[in-house]
Amino acid sequence: MASIRLPMKKRKVPHTFVIVFAIIVIAAVLTWIIPPGKYVTEQIGDETVMTFYYADQLPEAQAAEFHAEPQTWQIFSAFYKGFVKQANIIVFILIIGGAFWIMNKSKAIDMGIMSFLKFTKRLERRKLMRKIGVNNVVIILIMLLFSLFGSVFGMSEETIAFALIIIPLAVSMGYDSIVGLCMVYVAAHIGFSGAMLNPFTIGIAQGIAGIPLFTGIGYRAVCWAILTVVGIVFVLLYARKVKKNPQSSIMYEDDAYWRKSAEVKEEELERYTPRKAWWVFAFLTAVLIVFSVLYPMTTLKIGNNETTLPLLPIGTAIFVLLSVITLRKTVHYFVLTLLFATVYFLVVGVLGYEWYIMEIASLFLVLGIASGLAVDKSASDIAKLFLEGMGDILSAAVIVGLAGGIVIILQDGGIIDTILYGLSKSMGNMGKIASAEIMYGIQTLINIVIPSGSAKAAITMPIMAPFSDLIGISRQATVVAFQFGDGFTNMITPTSGVLMAALGVARIPWEKWVRFIWKFILVLVVIGALLLIPTVTMELAGF
Repeated sequence: MASIRLPMKKRKVPHTFVIVFAIIVIAAVLTWIIPPGKYVTEQIGDETVMTFYYADQLPEAQAAEFHAEPQTWQIFSAFYKGFVKQANIIVFILIIGGAFWIMNKSKAIDMGIMSFLKFTKRLERRKLMRKIGVNNVVIILIMLLFSLFGSVFGMSEETIAFALIIIPLAVSMGYDSIVGLCMVYVAAHIGFSGAMLNPFTIGIAQGIAGIPLFTGIGYRAVCWAILTVVGIVFVLLYARKVKKNPQSSIMYEDDAYWRKSAEVKEEELERYTPRKAWWVFAFLTAVLIVFSVLYPMTTLKIGNNETTLPLLPIGTAIFVLLSVITLRKTVHYFVLTLLFATVYFLVVGVLGYEWYIMEIASLFLVLGIASGLAVDKSASDIAKLFLEGMGDILSAAVIVGLAGGIVIILQDGGIIDTILYGLSKSMGNMGKIASAEIMYGIQTLINIVIPSGSAKAAITMPIMAPFSDLIGISRQATVVAFQFGDGFTNMITPTSGVLMAALGVARIPWEKWVRFIWKFILVLVVIGALLLIPTVTMELAGF
């Protein structure tokens, strides 16, 4: 008798929400196993040191302020507290989602992508460009730009907004959403890891370690170049694979959303310029002129260097010129001009006026409203579109709040400092190279729990810097160990609000992202370990 084979049931990967909640439960279990403790800042003579105490050994003053207990029902309140903790990123995501939804409804992005693809096809007629590959050049240039942004001023949260621009472009070029996210998010965080001047990591870490700010930039520039090249090669190889066989992408089915949004035919895009677009142009020009008069010169702060330039007047002049040209063609190009102006003033604001999430979100909100008015939408229509956009991006905001609950559980359980203390004890009496590598490993592991670079620098550098003196390693090497340890795992840990937000807007489930990125993270970790060796064995400028 012929045997009958029953079809095997395909295993379903749990939803991202389920995975993150499971991690919260595991964190709660750890609070029952690991004893709570706290690092206390103490003054011994002229020196400030951090001493670890278990909860029952804390000095009286610190014990009165330290409240930690094993977590049980708090796994549910962690969701609420996570929302509160990550409120700035959540609001940022919602505003960005609403603003871009308005702009997308103007069909300006579609028009821009079509024009860009036409331009690349013309370039492919040239033998050299055809041999190199126009798409390869596009990927390289975009990744270089964002890697530089990450390295110089610590671009991180800003990539969430740019992902909504680059991912549709990547899909239209025949790639997937993963390639699009790599071009922006991964590139910026590679730059963040190999930072030359990042004030949020290098600046704070060197300041705490007592090192002149941004010294040792020469070797860090070499590290940045190596890491960036490795990242670009990795993305190009993956992009070539997806281009050859789109169904080989683990995101092929999920990317139906992006492919559908890219299926806009040129004949569907009517070229027109309503009178209201000219009024929007006139109003924005007047506002920019006022700001140009009030702030004629802008001082850009890059590391220890300062450069003063008339950036607002220059930006205003370029905006006026481009707007007049684009409005005479079609309102779609004018909306793209608004987008480019937004990016320009974002960079000026971050480098010259210390802008952060609130200012950037406000800038994109203006972009959304101006785009809606320019295409002749009423105020009520703009409000409805804004709410639609917020609803479309809501799942990304929710996952950020849920992921924030992981850190809340560990903090309320009082075990973060205990974990750090246990790891630091493992350094023991090792050789210089081994000790430096252990420092790097500790920073890498701690980053999974505390993805904030500035927070981790404040906690770990007061411990690592004095220890490096005892074993004969330069404090600069300790900063490099911190820098690498802080950066790489940001691209995989679910406790990173920025990662979860970027994955949310890209519509990439976290579990699929892990399947794609883990090998690359492993390669970066190994390269980081190798790049750390010269800081111990060689005499480097600034070390």
